[in-house]
Amino acid sequence: MNTTRRALLKASLALPLVTLAPLAWVGPALSSEGVNGEGDTPPLARRMLVIHSAQGPHRLSVELAQTQAQRQKGLMGREVLPADHGMLFTYEREQSAHNGFWMYRTLIALDIAFIDSDGTIVAMMTMPPCESSSPSDCRVYAPGKPYHAALEVNAGYFEQSGINVGDCVSIPSEAGSCQPTN
Repeated sequence: MNTTRRALLKASLALPLVTLAPLAWVGPALSSEGVNGEGDTPPLARRMLVIHSAQGPHRLSVELAQTQAQRQKGLMGREVLPADHGMLFTYEREQSAHNGFWMYRTLIALDIAFIDSDGTIVAMMTMPPCESSSPSDCRVYAPGKPYHAALEVNAGYFEQSGINVGDCVSIPSEAGSCQPTN
């Protein structure tokens, strides 16, 4: 394991963090005005993020879901996510391979990349919207590998950009950059 890469990712993801309950959590906050209503959460902080792949660096403007309410809401209710934009979820502690994301009340298809403590993408998948009005009917997308961060972007972005498992993610404003492993 490359200690320099691990230090860079830990520094780059050393943003104000709150541990998130499992994303499959269903409770009153999901159906209350407080989480899903207009003006319910403060604006999300933004950072520039770079994915280093064999096809070159790919820069994204990402929103940071930093509070539990922001993480629970994620990209719910959005009709559009601009190209080269995304949302980054980070965690203080390594998340279980079985903790995942769902698409309840999410209107647009998304790609998700799960990222380990070294900044390496360990799993990727595409998540179509869940059309059910019942959260219990929505599939949970778990990576099958432990992770420290997850990045959501428009569906198809990773394939179109040549981004693969094993590629490296960094936040240049927080730390240096990394190079692809392949």
